[in-house]
Amino acid sequence: MLLAYPFRVHVPRRALPEAAVSTAVALLVLAGAADLVPASVVIALAGGAGATLAGVRLSRLAIRHPADPGSSSGQSGRASGVRLDAAVVAAGLAAAVLPLVADGHRAAALAGSLVVAVLSVTGLRRLPGRRREASGVRLRSLIEAAGPALGLALAGWLLLPGDDLPDPARLAAALVLGALGMAATSAFTGPDRHSPAAVCRGGVLLTLLGLALLAALPPGVSGRTALLAVPPLVLGMLLTAVGAAAAVDAADAESTEDRAAPAWPRAVLPATVVLLAAGLHVGAGRAPDRTSVLLALAAVPPLVLRELLRAGDTATPERRAAHRRRAGRGVRHRRAAGSRWSGAQPPPDDQASGVTGRADASTGLGAGWPSDDGAAWARHDLSSVPAGDGPGDRAALLDALAAIGDVPAPAGALLLVDLHGGEVLGPTAREDLLAEAVARARATVAPGDLVTGCTGAGFAVVTAAGPVLAYALGTRLLTALGPPYLLGGSAVRVRASIGLAEVSGAGPADVLRQAELARRRAVQLGRDRVEWYDAFLEEQLVRRLDLERELPGAVARGELDLVYQPVLDLADRQPVGAEALLRWRSPVLGTVLPAELLPVAEDLDLIGELEWWVLDRACRQLSTWAGGVRELWMAVNVTPRELTTPDFVQRAAAVLAAYGVSPERLVVEVSEPRIAADLSTVVARLAGLRSLGVRTALDDFRAEHASLAQLRRLPIDLLKVGPELVGARPDGQPPLIDVVVNVGERLGVEIVAEELESPAQVEGAQRAGCRYGQGFALARPATAERVEAYFEEFPSASR
Repeated sequence: MLLAYPFRVHVPRRALPEAAVSTAVALLVLAGAADLVPASVVIALAGGAGATLAGVRLSRLAIRHPADPGSSSGQSGRASGVRLDAAVVAAGLAAAVLPLVADGHRAAALAGSLVVAVLSVTGLRRLPGRRREASGVRLRSLIEAAGPALGLALAGWLLLPGDDLPDPARLAAALVLGALGMAATSAFTGPDRHSPAAVCRGGVLLTLLGLALLAALPPGVSGRTALLAVPPLVLGMLLTAVGAAAAVDAADAESTEDRAAPAWPRAVLPATVVLLAAGLHVGAGRAPDRTSVLLALAAVPPLVLRELLRAGDTATPERRAAHRRRAGRGVRHRRAAGSRWSGAQPPPDDQASGVTGRADASTGLGAGWPSDDGAAWARHDLSSVPAGDGPGDRAALLDALAAIGDVPAPAGALLLVDLHGGEVLGPTAREDLLAEAVARARATVAPGDLVTGCTGAGFAVVTAAGPVLAYALGTRLLTALGPPYLLGGSAVRVRASIGLAEVSGAGPADVLRQAELARRRAVQLGRDRVEWYDAFLEEQLVRRLDLERELPGAVARGELDLVYQPVLDLADRQPVGAEALLRWRSPVLGTVLPAELLPVAEDLDLIGELEWWVLDRACRQLSTWAGGVRELWMAVNVTPRELTTPDFVQRAAAVLAAYGVSPERLVVEVSEPRIAADLSTVVARLAGLRSLGVRTALDDFRAEHASLAQLRRLPIDLLKVGPELVGARPDGQPPLIDVVVNVGERLGVEIVAEELESPAQVEGAQRAGCRYGQGFALARPATAERVEAYFEEFPSASR
């Protein structure tokens, strides 16, 4: 498959709508550039498409974060979402009316710009996570951006058509374009460029830049230059929605460390634009005018002032040494708080003052911490990092990771250990349990490794060993933590989940986040295991978080849907029934299939709500099918957890009566591998359904000895087997389907071969004696209307 599609680009499913809109907009721009479509129509369609998608995202944001009196982030998220939603809708309307007001397109664009600006400013002010800088910092930022902004204004003056715009309007448009362009550049390349709030702010600025271009450039009918406004307009609206959603979702999360912003984009990009504009201006045979000279001269004072400010910030060696001493004092203060976890005493002040950053003095890792290159280990003042369950412990952990990362060839790993099983203990017993676990860990790790608290139910280990040796250390920790703990005269067993992240130059906060993701994956996969972080793991976990965030309320929002796969009689290929299959049509995540949906629903305790919705819709569909379709049956899947509820049979009878559906037309399926835990209750519920007249089926049947033995106890009408039982066995023995069919005949159970995807599998199932078949080789799942049309091709179909 990889050879067949060597240039396939991976796009996350949650970003597919944005990718589709961007592709459609690009095609529209190409069509407009080729004069196949009028420019005004291209702008209207592109703006409408971008505003529609962004509006849906932002309206979902407002719905997803209702105004909760106890949640300030929920209130601000909803208020911000409403205002930004109105802003992108206004921008889309301003672009959509251009074909209708060919002579007044500038007035429409200006009016839209003013409305968007007002709504966006009020929305950004309520956006969670918005950075509030001091007035001095803001003034300095304005001074640093003034020079490049005037340069961009000069480029706008040179590029804007002089014949179509009066000089005052042309100058005003150039200044506005320069200011918006520089502000957007700063948002995407500044110190907080990684924050969602900066993405949202940059999207708003790009949207305003696109509207400003529409107001300044001539209409698209007379030239293709107006198409330049399409990319910033559409991209800005999409980024506004993406950034706002991410900002609200991250409102209660820990902030990441600030990273130095590269200075070259804010200097190089404006200069490049100015050079290109000047080249085009001179190439067209036009000489510089007085306004362009004044704009060029006006850009000089801010540049000089910026350099003076930077020169004043150059730290002397004495100031740098003082900063290191302050950082060392901060580290020693946090070491004292973290020593109860690591078992190490904080170094005395006179010991730390005589070194320049060795690990044993500045980080409290112990004299055994390796430093192969002999270089000094830098100290880090991480007091700005948000504290977790143990403020000093978390600071000690981040300092240790920072010390590893500053080595020229960083090597090491972080292991986060989570303990399960002590939740039922009292607070004192839990502390004793954790203290014993830490003692066992200290006896397992190397002398120079750091053991420190990180969460309320676990601890962290920082090791300088490479990733392979760190993984081996993780397995040794599992072995050491496994034996019972003697607490209060009783033995307590715990299970451990370990997440491992490699320190390879990443920031301390990034390493900690990666290890936490790996630890969560270890918990999901069953505990008592070590999981190693990788990028694919993060993508899976982020997807899981998206599912957990979006699934609650999906039923109320009307996002669930059913498709139906016909079941055929293998003897005459006549349809006998259909199976209802759940689909979640999420506007954010796309179509989600049951294999991904149901585990999340079970973890969130939503499986009952989903299954009763499926049963209700399936029975309603049965009641609407008419004619020959009326005699066909419908299969519905239920989990053993829901089937074993005391009132399941009564509720199923109520649903059938509500829609006037005959009980024999309903088939309730339950998965065989999951019923062993409560087999007696499952038998009772299936018998109760059969007493109503409802048919029952056992799905995912395995031809094992235990499965065949319990088959006699189950009151079922249908037995569904997969294609693995139909094909030949590797040992040359006859297919197991022969055994299953023989058992089914003796018990009076009909066999349904499912997941048949090839004619050979269909022939094998029919030859073995399976009465019914289901799969892509016979009929694919489809909507109710298409399945009904398919059934109408068999007017005699009834079983």
